Amino acid sequence: MVTFDFMLPYYGDVRLMQDAVRSILAQTDPDFRLVVIDDGKEPDVPGWFAELGDERVQYTRNEQNLGINENFKKCVRLSEADYVVIMGCDDVLHPDYLKTVRGLAEAQPGIGMIQPGVEVIDGEGRVTAGLADNVKRRLYAPQVKGNRTMAGEELAVSVLRGNWLYFPSIAWRGDALRKVNFQSEYSVVQDLALVVDLLELGEAMVIDASATVFQYRRHAVSESSVQAFTGTRFTEQARYFEAVADRMAARGWPKAARAARIHSASRFHAITMLPGALRRGNREGAKNLARHAFTTGQS
Repeated sequence: MVTFDFMLPYYGDVRLMQDAVRSILAQTDPDFRLVVIDDGKEPDVPGWFAELGDERVQYTRNEQNLGINENFKKCVRLSEADYVVIMGCDDVLHPDYLKTVRGLAEAQPGIGMIQPGVEVIDGEGRVTAGLADNVKRRLYAPQVKGNRTMAGEELAVSVLRGNWLYFPSIAWRGDALRKVNFQSEYSVVQDLALVVDLLELGEAMVIDASATVFQYRRHAVSESSVQAFTGTRFTEQARYFEAVADRMAARGWPKAARAARIHSASRFHAITMLPGALRRGNREGAKNLARHAFTTGQS
């Protein structure tokens, strides 16, 4: 039987993390391992895991805070199973998530990535559909009935135009994931970079639309958040798209290179952030956002 690891890099809200863990333990398919890597200092968390008394659960707390990217990389290094899910610590599984994903893995032996059906929830757990997700689904995601397998330049073009994937929901073939891992230089686009790296190694993805089995939590961007409107996150994105466009061109994937240079979804995202920066009087942030939105191939 195909084996599965749920790797849970944790930092943040205790209640949401506990909801995520409960949803994993409530799977109708009980054959899995859950590894929680705690990157925080919440005092009651270790005791809560000890009280679970479930031998499938392994909990460890980092001696020092590693940050998101390094904790993700640690999750990959500690994974052991045939397939690995690096789940968000505030996301929620439907009870049949593992049953569904295991079935897809067994139907296509050796498939590198599995993107199951996802719905989006807000901070209170209500199913929602905001602008970002409507754009993802209607403009960028392939229209799939049942399931569809994509690979190579076709999928690279699709995700570089606009990253419509829901990274925490994806099941990754373990040996491929451990071979590549996340790139240390990225903290915003590390998920997209991982997918493109795997595509370059010849891996494929099955996209399943037959059932919704994962709830991805999207928190509203707070108007009071200064960092949200500085535009600095787009500096990293621009740097990545420029580098990967050159790689795609060298590989002989011209359509993927063009998609990376245009990166239309990333530009659109920057445009949607502009009004907030202007309302705050953040001229430097507005300048950064406008530069990313309207300048091709540059940060």
